[in-house]
Amino acid sequence: MAMSDPQVFVGIDVSKAQLDVALRPTEDGWHVNNDASGIAGLVERLRMVQPTLVVLEATGGLEVPVTGALAEAALPVVVVNPRHARDFAKATGRIAKTDTLEARGLAHFAEAVRPTPRPLPAAQAQALSALLTRRRQLVQRLTAERRRLQTAPLPIREDIQAHIPWLIHRLARTDDDVAAAIHASPLWRAKDEMLQSTPGVGPILSRTLVAEVPELGLLNRQEIAALIGVAPLNRDSGTLRGQRAGWGGRAHVRAVLYMGTLAAVRHNPVLKAFYERLRAVGKAPKVALTACMRKLLTILNAMLKHRTSWHENYALHS
Repeated sequence: MAMSDPQVFVGIDVSKAQLDVALRPTEDGWHVNNDASGIAGLVERLRMVQPTLVVLEATGGLEVPVTGALAEAALPVVVVNPRHARDFAKATGRIAKTDTLEARGLAHFAEAVRPTPRPLPAAQAQALSALLTRRRQLVQRLTAERRRLQTAPLPIREDIQAHIPWLIHRLARTDDDVAAAIHASPLWRAKDEMLQSTPGVGPILSRTLVAEVPELGLLNRQEIAALIGVAPLNRDSGTLRGQRAGWGGRAHVRAVLYMGTLAAVRHNPVLKAFYERLRAVGKAPKVALTACMRKLLTILNAMLKHRTSWHENYALHS
């Protein structure tokens, strides 16, 4: 009987200048420059290895070029939440102190946990996601400048006053670019129209979900809540025993969902009644709002699953 090929698991630690690579179970390792030439060489070497799984951590975008190159080469690659990798390292007593050890830890994570590879977003989706990221950056800068203006000494106040209109202009241009990208795709446009038919859901929340949560409408309510990080999880530790909280997931999407929910509990009759009912039975405002985030996400998920626009009676049973 022929023996099957041995499985090989790869961990890649990504830094600005370098990619550290580790293999399991062989414990082989090497590093390459994090540039076009280094990435091309890495892809060719891994093609010869034929890995079972390649795991990298999300590192604020530094991982995007190498991840895209690996995916284009049809190599099974997964980008994992750094928290999950750190928790695994702590549990196995392998706290990394160097990039090489970090890569080995990721290879061990790949071998033991075996996260499922998912198709990476197409180029258009990555471009839309980049526009939304840029929008968040502009909003943060605009907010910061407005705060500075309140306490700024006279010599720099004029500079800040000149900068604020420029930021507002760039923000408007970015919003136009996002709208154009959505309009160019019939699928995105249909999703956007369905989502925005919901009272309280505006273009920013809708387009963030379209671009950065392609799973919306494909998962059940528990899965989509866990993906975004609004699923209630038990916290049985010390004095927190019996308390429940949501964490993890896609933090930037959750932040946009939070702001959308603040609007929805004022303008959406279903969410407003749900929020008031929770407050009436003694739920804290934050707890009630988190439950509304979860309910709103569940409604939007069901709408896309069934390809329907907002309907109050339908939403009441979602």
